[in-house]
Amino acid sequence: MAGTPLTELNRPLGQDRAAPHGKPWGRWLVIACAGVVGLAWASIILIVAIRRDPDGGEPIATAQIEKRAASPQSAPATSQPGASQPDTAQMTRGQSSARQLETESGVNVVRPGAEAPGAIIITIPDSPATVKLAPAPDSRLVERTRHGLLPKIGPDGATPAQIYARPAGPPPAGKIAGRIAILVGGLGISQSGTSDAVTRLPGAVSLAFAPYGAELERTVQRARSEGHEVFLQLPMEPFDYPDNDPGPHTLLTGPKSAENIDRLHWALGRFTGYVGIVNFLGGRLTSDDSALSPILRELAGRGLMVVDDGSSARSLLASSALRAQIPAMKVDRVIDTVARPDAIDKELANLEALAREHGVAVASASALPVSIERIARWAQSLEAKGLAIVPMSAARGLRSPKTTGSLR
Repeated sequence: MAGTPLTELNRPLGQDRAAPHGKPWGRWLVIACAGVVGLAWASIILIVAIRRDPDGGEPIATAQIEKRAASPQSAPATSQPGASQPDTAQMTRGQSSARQLETESGVNVVRPGAEAPGAIIITIPDSPATVKLAPAPDSRLVERTRHGLLPKIGPDGATPAQIYARPAGPPPAGKIAGRIAILVGGLGISQSGTSDAVTRLPGAVSLAFAPYGAELERTVQRARSEGHEVFLQLPMEPFDYPDNDPGPHTLLTGPKSAENIDRLHWALGRFTGYVGIVNFLGGRLTSDDSALSPILRELAGRGLMVVDDGSSARSLLASSALRAQIPAMKVDRVIDTVARPDAIDKELANLEALAREHGVAVASASALPVSIERIARWAQSLEAKGLAIVPMSAARGLRSPKTTGSLR
């Protein structure tokens, strides 16, 4: 066995191993290619992450824009001695082409200097600017209380009813056959309904806000910025109270009437800038003169106007307010007692007839979508009929000072 050469099977491990032939170029080449590919992908990812080009991959075209000086031919022609004049034949052809186009289109063009027989000249008036109301609150007309800012008569005798009223504005262009005042109530609770009334109704329409809405001060000031004078709705006890409850802080009759002044102050402090108050429900309270008297005395000392919304035939609100030396007025018609478009349109037609007969008519409505839509549509037709909408404060000046039911 000593002379027998060792085979691969009986050769000791790790000894006399044959040296590899050449260098491993193939393995190195594979590793290098993989590295190049990985580096390319890493570069692409890095460029995309840094640039974040939203149009990456889209076709791109590059155009060069050169700024050139205006050519002498494009300059305006001037009548200088010796200068070349435009081609007369070319101008004649242009005029002929224009006249041919006018003839074919059926449009008659009257050029400057030519007569236009039978022409009707239509003058388009400038759009009327929004009537600006006095800023609110006026520091002369408020007092600070635990319920907020309450209205008061100023040291110079100015009253909220005077200062916060909508100004008269420019006089009508033509003769007015009658004037109509409308008070839309129930605003401030529904944001969408309030926004519709403020934006869609003419500025001369007066708006009444309930004391229960959110952000009332901001909402009221927006309405005033659109030209609407505003009123505060006071919740008053109806005949079927408490089954029909106007809401918290309702002014009541009977033993609980002793708390009415504090409830009144709470309502008066809900926002500023109102011309006066109008009842919200209140059939029982407005028919009870003893319950009304202390409330009206308080309102008289604060320089506010009082409006009876006409919802109760037994109401003494307006007549009692006049006896208390308060500027007051009672509504003639409630136009949306039946909240249907045809019924509202009929009441508006009756309102027109009343305004023509007496010179002024006063109506109230609720901020129902159908009421706002019909009033807004109807208001657009009034100018052609010789009628005009006026704010409630202006309509009061057209009433007879002796009674609330008759007109001047």
